Amino acid sequence: MTGLFITLEGPEGAGKSTNREYLAERLRARGLDVVLTREPGGTPLAERIRELLLTPADEPMADDTELLLVFAARAQHLAQVIRPALQRGAVVLCDRFTDATYAYQGGGRGLSVERIAQLENFVQGDLRPDLTLIFDLPVEIGLSRAAARGRLDRFEQEGLRFFEAVRQAYLARAHASPARYRVIDAAQPLIQVQQAIDLLVPELLGRFDG
Repeated sequence: MTGLFITLEGPEGAGKSTNREYLAERLRARGLDVVLTREPGGTPLAERIRELLLTPADEPMADDTELLLVFAARAQHLAQVIRPALQRGAVVLCDRFTDATYAYQGGGRGLSVERIAQLENFVQGDLRPDLTLIFDLPVEIGLSRAAARGRLDRFEQEGLRFFEAVRQAYLARAHASPARYRVIDAAQPLIQVQQAIDLLVPELLGRFDG
């Protein structure tokens, strides 16, 4: 593959979508083909799975069901969007990817990291993001921002302990593989977050040229 795969990760209220748009503008200004997508979702079928995952329902969803639905959506997303875009040389900016599975289903739900890794290898083969930006902020701030947006989805209704486990799982992954991750303080004012992104653009362009 000749493109560049960049994922943006973080908890609720971290500003991933806003900053994904900002980064896309910076890269497009330099003449790059940029594809914006998200997980779960990214294709019509995967978006339908997203609705199942996010919509509160009377029937509780088993943790394993949740995990398998996440990877089912990801398989479709990879086949229809991510791999074709990378093969044509585009930069793919994805709002969440498999790090979110390790954080939410692994950290938050307590599912086995080994089980997640097996599904990761099965669905993705050797495809991994070239770079992952983790937008980190205290749990209370993130949940307050999410609540201000309106009705909470099925994940956003979880408690502080769940989201603290999610946050720690993200930070642990960044600590274990510093070459692939950049942690950005998302509790800063937006202008400062975007200044941090600006500082990353030369590195991203260097990775793409490389």
